[in-house]
Amino acid sequence: MNTLDTNYASKYGGSVMIDLLEKYPEMVVLWAGYSFSKEYNQARGHAHAINDIRNILRTGGVQESPQPATCWTCKSTDVPRLMNEMGTANFYKSEWFDLGVQVINPIGCQDCHDPETMNLRITRPALVEAFQRRGKDINEFTRQEMRSLVCAQCHVEYYFKGKEDKYLTYPWDNGFSADEMEAYYDNVDFIDWTHKLSRAPMLKAQHPDYELFMTGIHAKRGVACADCHMPYKSEGGVKFTDHHIRSPLSNVANTCQVCHRQETQTLMQDVYDRQDRIEELKRLAEKTIAAAHIEAKIAWENNATEVEMKPILKLIRHSQWRWDWVAAANGLGFHAPVEALRVLGTSIQKGEEARRMLAVVFVKHGVKYPVQLPDISTKKKAQEFVGLEIDKLKKDKDELLKTVVVKWDEDAKKRQGSLIEYKPK
Repeated sequence: MNTLDTNYASKYGGSVMIDLLEKYPEMVVLWAGYSFSKEYNQARGHAHAINDIRNILRTGGVQESPQPATCWTCKSTDVPRLMNEMGTANFYKSEWFDLGVQVINPIGCQDCHDPETMNLRITRPALVEAFQRRGKDINEFTRQEMRSLVCAQCHVEYYFKGKEDKYLTYPWDNGFSADEMEAYYDNVDFIDWTHKLSRAPMLKAQHPDYELFMTGIHAKRGVACADCHMPYKSEGGVKFTDHHIRSPLSNVANTCQVCHRQETQTLMQDVYDRQDRIEELKRLAEKTIAAAHIEAKIAWENNATEVEMKPILKLIRHSQWRWDWVAAANGLGFHAPVEALRVLGTSIQKGEEARRMLAVVFVKHGVKYPVQLPDISTKKKAQEFVGLEIDKLKKDKDELLKTVVVKWDEDAKKRQGSLIEYKPK
């Protein structure tokens, strides 16, 4: 219930509501033609999961609801039940819209715990399958490792395998790094969408928190996700983990200072110093990639050929993937700051290389360079530039919430007797 709290804000995150497209309008261009350009917000606590996925423009409305049921996978304790009843493959094949009447309860205890023994357990088969492909049995991991793996059921990068099956799959066969997952996607010739402006075959990172963490120093020292995000506490002589899952910076005394003996402000400043540097490179990458997409659009409009554009589009694909591998993860790179900086550096390098090659294309086709770039300094301007009709999308979403979602909840109350009302105290 404490994860309903949305009051804590660190310098770059926390549980507060942040409109990330308003804060970083270049993202609208980066995701042109993909649902993330419609709405993208700072994640809130687990208890908000159902309301947030219902409300977000990305899941559509009555007229347009394009997402598969796979999108429910990490949002609810109802999902393992549905997978058992329907079969995992059939669950993934279903439509997001169709299962809304069944997916009612937000993330809860039994997503991570056996309800009889309270032992940690894995309830999402994609994680088990990913480790099986790496030759590892989920039952052989230690309890300390499980204190991260229950988080890794959801806080990971994934894709929907198969145009019809939409089978949830983690791209870990080669490893956890941005480079290794990039190679995996290239080898299976996977794309999330074709970019509306540049026509590049794009990848969308989801939230590779576990993967980024696995490349950092804390993972190498045996620290688990729960050590920092669910620190131990005691009440009545009983020691247990604090299930107010949140930023470690909101509770430094029980998180960082268990291992690090410096003062609270010193430790927080250490975090911010690293995040400041990551933010600086992240913003450079966003501006570079957005410009590359727009310049590629102009190149196509001036008769650039497939042969000329193919290597450029591959560079744009790789540049944006590497930026997103850092940007989409929570914690602004702090789970592995050295690796985050390296990956962002390669993102900028590839984006600038794409732009240099585009400059050659412009010269070849008689286009004056540098080309004029549009004003995308706000979310509104950027969304208008990429052709999004946001007012129409919001109206459609409102219709869904006022009609269909109301019926979902009414039906759930009839089945369950009542709904748990998740309201802040």
